[in-house]
Amino acid sequence: METLLNFAGDALFFISIVGVFLSASCLAYAVFIIGNNVMSGYKETFTESASANMADMFMFIDATRLFYINLLAIVVVPVLVWLIIRDLPTAIGVFALIAIMPGFMYRSMRKKRFKRFEEQLPDGLLMLTGAMRSGASLNIALEGLVKEQPAPLSQEFELFMREQRIGTDFDKSLTNMEKRVPIQDFAMVTSALRINREIGGNLAEILESLAETLRRKQQMEGKIESLTAQGKLQGIVMTGLPVLLGVLLYFMEPENMEKLWTTTVGYIVLGIIIIMEFMGYVMIRKITSIDV
Repeated sequence: METLLNFAGDALFFISIVGVFLSASCLAYAVFIIGNNVMSGYKETFTESASANMADMFMFIDATRLFYINLLAIVVVPVLVWLIIRDLPTAIGVFALIAIMPGFMYRSMRKKRFKRFEEQLPDGLLMLTGAMRSGASLNIALEGLVKEQPAPLSQEFELFMREQRIGTDFDKSLTNMEKRVPIQDFAMVTSALRINREIGGNLAEILESLAETLRRKQQMEGKIESLTAQGKLQGIVMTGLPVLLGVLLYFMEPENMEKLWTTTVGYIVLGIIIIMEFMGYVMIRKITSIDV
């Protein structure tokens, strides 16, 4: 009887082990399937967005390679941070920062490109004016602009000329270029080109007047930027001063400062500090940002 009970116990133990193994295998398989689907969706979204964003800026980089670089950074850097400082919230913060960094980088590059385009536009319009007054047509003047002007102005008008060569409607080509370069100053140029295309007129004189207006606008914006530079710098200093003070206090009183990230009250206080710092910086930027 005792032998039979031992055999039954061993059988139940074996069955339970097999059940746990099968349950763990099913769970691991489900996690793998879900993770694979999530990763596939993230990869597709990332590559499509990166391809479109890079193409808009005439940067033809393999989107798949960018995805693997981003994935490697998301996995490796937070792990290294955790291994070095052994602080999980900091590692999670680094993970979130790396995850949103590509979007910030794209917006920054796009903003700089538009700024450069605005700076080149008055010179480009004056070049068109000079070419047309010397007897050249609009298409010939645009070809000269493409050859002489640097990027990004030359890139956008070169794509415009290519669309014209393959038979795209003039208004459609202008609309495509407006979508690629959604700048108010450039919208005035495209409007002038459309009006001249429909009702005629002295296009060279119109473009010269626009170039002079845009140049004066840039000069005014430069004066405003120089006058508000001190306020913007004060905003950066006032935002960074509490951070610097916190670092100094940490080295002076580490035990007291560690309560900020080791206690519930400390987390609440730290969250309030971050929110108020962010709101103060945004308000100062709003005050010192003047749109002409």
